[in-house]
Order: sequence, then structure tokens, then C-alpha cells
Amino acid sequence: MTRFLFDTATTITGHLADDEHSLAWLFAVPGGAEPDPSLLPQGHTVLVEGSSTYEWLLREGDLLAHPERWSEFHGERPVFVFSSRALPVPEGADVRLVRGPVADALPAIREAAGEGDVWIVGGGDLVGQFLEAGALDEIRLSVAPVALPGGAPLLPRRVESDRLRLVEARQAGQFARLVYEVVPPAS
Repeated sequence: MTRFLFDTATTITGHLADDEHSLAWLFAVPGGAEPDPSLLPQGHTVLVEGSSTYEWLLREGDLLAHPERWSEFHGERPVFVFSSRALPVPEGADVRLVRGPVADALPAIREAAGEGDVWIVGGGDLVGQFLEAGALDEIRLSVAPVALPGGAPLLPRRVESDRLRLVEARQAGQFARLVYEVVPPAS
């Protein structure tokens, strides 16, 4: 059965990126640039990204000029990118640009995933939309010992404790690894 997972690194202040949309804070943490393999999701057959995350990956890896680098992170998996704008696609990459509500795209995402999981890479607002659509099963956080005064929030939604059940807490190098099961809302 397909599961939808949000797996990301975050600061202790709950930011995914700084005010400049940079992840330099993450790469400065020991293990941030080359994460422990146990911190990366396994079994995902589809990735989902928001336009800011996708554009950052394109810039950071210079993927339009070097499309061969695409597979270093994405592999051969399809990537659904939610955007209201037309975006460039690296040559040979299986990028599916999506407009509109998350709920409308769920059938296509599930079909592409087959029996595998869906890794929602980011950003936080997109993850919130999956949560609201009832299509978020786990939130997996690698919390870095970094505090940022502002930036892209982890999850810009109010989510009460009755919706999250802690299933794992451990140390992974300099990171605190927290895994929460998302509980459906009470009827």
C-alpha cells in the first residue's frame, strides 16, 4: 500500500531553509552534506516537490546545464512538481508539472507510485496541503543543532498533538531523528 512520507531536515527553530532559500545551514552541520543512509527514506518510487524546492535543486546542482546529475538525487523515479508557473525540465528527467489542488493530483501520483511510497521532499506548505487532503502518513524529521531567526517554516499549519503519534526518537550523529505517524482527524 502506498504511503506518503514527508522526510526532511529542519532547524531546532522549525525552518527548512533560511530567508535566502538556502540550505547552507544544513551543509555546515557534520553529516548534513552526506547524511547517514539511515536518515534517507527507502522504498519510495515517486518524489513530490514544490516549485521552490525544485528550482533550488536545479540551481544547486546546475541540472539544466548538467542533466546527467539529475539521477544522483532523483534516480529514474518520476517527480511531481507542484507549480503555478511553467518550469524548465532537465533533459531526460521524468518531471511531471502539476497545477491545482493536491487532491486532484493524488490519483496520478498513486498510479505512478505503484506499490512504492511517495517521498514529499518539500516545501512545508505543500506538505500541509497533503495533510489537509488526508494523504500524509508520516513526518520524519532530522533536527539539526541550528537556530535560524526566520526562513521557510517546516509546516505552516496548526497541527494538534492528537494528529501526531511519536513512533521513533533517536540520535543520528549531530541530528535528532524524530518520526511521527499522522493520525486521521477524529470524526
